[in-house]
Amino acid sequence: MATQIFVNLPIKDLNRSVEFFTKLGYTFNPKFTDEKATCMIVSDTIYIMLLTQPFFQTFTKKEIADAHKTIECTICLSADTKNAVDEMITKAEAAGATIPNPASDYGFMYQHCFEDLDGHHWEFVWMDPNGSAEHQG
Repeated sequence: MATQIFVNLPIKDLNRSVEFFTKLGYTFNPKFTDEKATCMIVSDTIYIMLLTQPFFQTFTKKEIADAHKTIECTICLSADTKNAVDEMITKAEAAGATIPNPASDYGFMYQHCFEDLDGHHWEFVWMDPNGSAEHQG
């Protein structure tokens, strides 16, 4: 069995976040959804748990960071093409995301990002399967 990853993100408004990510094409597992949380399906092995801030707080004694002011991590997902990267960023912006930086094209790699409604930083990246940084002169 492949290793699965479950990224847990604190969010302010569950319904608003579900609506936002639905517009980006994601679906949710109803078995792991209630008024406090939902499980967003990214792939067969990647899941994003969107937890309301009060529920998220039950898992830690630390203060929850305000992702609009500070960053702890970047969620980076691969895309099949450069166009797929751009399409996701376009969908995110139309759904209310902030675009903090322009796209970066390194030839062998193309990336672009957005910040979701709660300020979490998402990167989408395409990498040339036939190239690498070492082969870029």
